[in-house]
Amino acid sequence: MTNILLTGSSRGIGAAIADRLSAQAGIRLVGHGTASGIAADFADPAGPRLLWDKALAELGSIDVVINNAGIFEDNPIDRSDDEWVAGWERTMRINLTASAELCRFAVRHWQERQSGGRIVNVASRAAYRGDSPNHWHYAASKAGMVAMTKSIARGYAAQGILAFAVCPGFTMTGMAEDYLSSRGGDKLLADIPLGRVADPEEVANAAAYLATSAPSSMTGAVIDVNGASYVR
Repeated sequence: MTNILLTGSSRGIGAAIADRLSAQAGIRLVGHGTASGIAADFADPAGPRLLWDKALAELGSIDVVINNAGIFEDNPIDRSDDEWVAGWERTMRINLTASAELCRFAVRHWQERQSGGRIVNVASRAAYRGDSPNHWHYAASKAGMVAMTKSIARGYAAQGILAFAVCPGFTMTGMAEDYLSSRGGDKLLADIPLGRVADPEEVANAAAYLATSAPSSMTGAVIDVNGASYVR
């Protein structure tokens, strides 16, 4: 039995990952932010520890952590200094710091058990390509996730602790639909050679593969799911 903690499982990519994993035999999944999952506010510094402790109590042990929770909020540079910094720090807290805390809890858990485990961080194309002038903070948070993933992979592979990242481009979630409609969908779609945004199920398939069956030698890998809109 593989015990998995998945953050941000209430909608979009997270809900698709939950559906994909729940369909597999031999998996016990604890979600975060759903009616049937664990409520924890990542804007609150106490949120990640609360989620970890409750998930661990429910599952007994955790084998895989999938960090998917995140926000995508405008933060234009013409806001007041205090407002801009508050917007920056809110996004960093929810998108990056909470994920880092859960990664740390997981690594220490696996070291104590001497069991190994897997981390899958859902980052973004923005980690490599950047984002709009209103989203410096979002791109920086996702670049931080990628750098953190690689650091964990290099630092703990000898202990059987593996780390991967998925970098979606635009994905047809409610959040992406709002972004596309507010910024001229046709123009943005023209920048995607595939001609469409990704379906959440496509990202979910990649995340599920990394969480359950990707070979150990892939640790540190970053999988792009962006329709060739950014090719590294």
